[in-house]
Amino acid sequence: MLGTTVQTQAHEAGDFIIRGGIANVSPDASSSALILDGSAIGRSSADVDDDTQLGLTFTYMLTNDWAVDVLASTPFTHDISASTGDLGLGTIDAGKTTHLPPTVSLLYFPAASDSKFQPYFGAGLNYTLFFDEEVDSQLEGVLGRGSLELDPSFGLAVQAGFDYKLTENMYFNAGIWWIDIDTDAEFEFAANRITTEVEIDPFVYMIGLGWKF
Repeated sequence: MLGTTVQTQAHEAGDFIIRGGIANVSPDASSSALILDGSAIGRSSADVDDDTQLGLTFTYMLTNDWAVDVLASTPFTHDISASTGDLGLGTIDAGKTTHLPPTVSLLYFPAASDSKFQPYFGAGLNYTLFFDEEVDSQLEGVLGRGSLELDPSFGLAVQAGFDYKLTENMYFNAGIWWIDIDTDAEFEFAANRITTEVEIDPFVYMIGLGWKF
């Protein structure tokens, strides 16, 4: 009798994969000029720093090559700074916000399903909800007590990454996303109002482990 070898599939239709790891949101931010009480401040702008949290993805294999993927995470918190330009105050801490960036994508896996190395590429839609916005005390020291509001964002997302099979049901994973996140920011004070349009457009980097069910 001839011996037979059973090749275990890395990913195949019907698999459900959960990945978890460290995720960093790194904004590639730009903004319009700050508008103070209806007048633009020359050479002014806003910027957003990065943050690192726990990232999660949930993937369902529709076929051996195509999958639906959902990106989730614990909330990210970002500090917001303002370059005051012609106002002459330099760069000051303006506020901070927390957000959740759930993203749904369609993924394509080009490698053979029995390969341990499974690169993938995808595109989808992102919805970003901002909450717990606060004005920084440094800005309040100039304009008094205030509030901050950021509009939610809906935009496109693209991603690439790979799974590498470690055991029957465990994978090493690394991924990168670029997400189109745009928001209108509004600072309200007793006697003044500042608005600006911010393109956050972050890269999201994640590294961790995945489990197949």
